[in-house]
Amino acid sequence: MASSSASVAAALNLDTRVPATIITGFLGSGKTTLLNHILTAQHGKRIAVIENEFGEVDIDSSLVASHSSSNEDILMVNNGCLCCTVRGDLVKMLLELVKTRRDKFDHIVIETTGLAKPGPVIETFCTDELVSRHVKLDGVVTLVDSKHVLQHLNEVKPRFVVNEAEEQIAYADRIIVNKTDLVTDSELEVLTKRIKHINGMAEIKLAKFGCVDMDFVLGVGGYDLDRINSLVQGDDHATHRHEEAHENHDGHHHHHHDHVHDSTVSSVSIVCEGNLDLDELDDWLERLIEEKGEDLYRMKGVLSVNGSSERYVFQGVHSTLDGCPGKTWEPEEKRINKIVFIGRHLDETALRKGFKGCLV
Repeated sequence: MASSSASVAAALNLDTRVPATIITGFLGSGKTTLLNHILTAQHGKRIAVIENEFGEVDIDSSLVASHSSSNEDILMVNNGCLCCTVRGDLVKMLLELVKTRRDKFDHIVIETTGLAKPGPVIETFCTDELVSRHVKLDGVVTLVDSKHVLQHLNEVKPRFVVNEAEEQIAYADRIIVNKTDLVTDSELEVLTKRIKHINGMAEIKLAKFGCVDMDFVLGVGGYDLDRINSLVQGDDHATHRHEEAHENHDGHHHHHHDHVHDSTVSSVSIVCEGNLDLDELDDWLERLIEEKGEDLYRMKGVLSVNGSSERYVFQGVHSTLDGCPGKTWEPEEKRINKIVFIGRHLDETALRKGFKGCLV
């Protein structure tokens, strides 16, 4: 009995962590507008906004109520939000906020600079033990300037140099395609297709002037295993799309989407029926992470494991993996595995083959 009450305590304990949202996007994508929107919207949440680079985002000074006396870097905003600037160590700032002002906010929003790679910020939450004890990553929201993003995405970078615009899209749980009033419908269609090719996992919303519902930005649960369960399950129309794509993969048409643009970052979705051998699966994922961890940005899956009546749900960032049992399979339900990889230079054929090799 002891173990179960301990796990109940642990489960209850989890909820005391502050959710944090990372907002990323190139200069001019509308982050300032979105932040000011977050700081003024009547969402009833008290938010601590952390600007990760001083001077890039111009928080409207009329919103700011006062400087906090103890630390010049923390401002109080009129609707009860805090606004902080970080010139260096994000971990220090997060811990200071959590330890000294935990009663002042319910949610943290971290705004990264236009050229920042979101990876290191995300990894802070997965790997820093103190941070992960107090703060849980809620999701990554990427703002895209629909008029200019394609030129950033198409910019030819030297080998081994990362295309930041591409990475910002790759890591996102939510993508706001902003400034849609500046492009035509057909340009928007091309752009949306391109975004889905890079990240087949994120929800996309079209917006003008960064105006989106706060629910789309806060409380995303991008790293919540429960949410992944329903998210991947609810993706039915994608299933049909992917299954059609499968049939072509073994035939001669498997270049059908490769010629679109040779994007170094892409998503691979595998959808197939059957049961997996958990040991084989663990071995395969472990090997994959060992060989390709650097290039694997995100992974999510809902899987059917042999001998188990529950789904197995997992998610990962680079080399960190996190999994747990999910909802029970209904007796008559088709057991369909869904797994999505997002990363650089993914070998789709090898991934499919490796996955199929784990089926019983």
